[in-house]
Amino acid sequence: MTLLGMVGGIAPESTIAYYRLLVAGYRARVPDAYPRILINSIDLARLLALAGAGDLPALTEFLGAEVERLARAGAGLAFFASNTPHLVFDAVQRRSPIPLVSIVEATADRAKELGLSRVGLLGTRVTMEARFYPDVLATRGIAVHAPDGADREYAHRVYSTELVNGTFLPESRAGMLAVIERLKTGSGVEAVILGGTELPLLLDANTQSPVPLLDTAVIHVEEILRRLLTPVAT
Repeated sequence: MTLLGMVGGIAPESTIAYYRLLVAGYRARVPDAYPRILINSIDLARLLALAGAGDLPALTEFLGAEVERLARAGAGLAFFASNTPHLVFDAVQRRSPIPLVSIVEATADRAKELGLSRVGLLGTRVTMEARFYPDVLATRGIAVHAPDGADREYAHRVYSTELVNGTFLPESRAGMLAVIERLKTGSGVEAVILGGTELPLLLDANTQSPVPLLDTAVIHVEEILRRLLTPVAT
């Protein structure tokens, strides 16, 4: 069985959610068995500082080294349990000794399967302002719209000061839903990508959203398990 490597700790709350989703999803597919998972919990503050400064070479070096650490420990397939590291996903994949599973590619495929043509995007400021979601979804004919101005700053503030610290407030849920409503009415989005893996912990399955929400962590886990359980052709 392939040893799965998780680059986690970005942030801790979503790393725990990923672990639970992976175990539950694996056992649903392979009864009476458990996946072999190696977790490399990295320094969130360092990642956010490099991403916020736009120092992509240093961010690539940092994340590349952490993936290589997993490979040296025996992992045969790896992933980032977060959206923000996908800012340099392609560069890290090029230097990685093992395959990586992209949360962005998996989400783009799901959006295409759903027949979407216009989606919103929530996440950290880096994720909302970067091109990795718009560029990948454009290859599927899907336009991406992030919040503007005050809504963008609000989403980033809630994410960076509350969600990554495990704080999930009812008033912040209401505020995020108001941002989603403005994306729907102002940009005509048909769904919203929760482009931060802590967001589904705030906007959970019981949330009454004005448009469908794409839980990138769940989508990512499904693709990871598909890759993990698909026999390699020889």
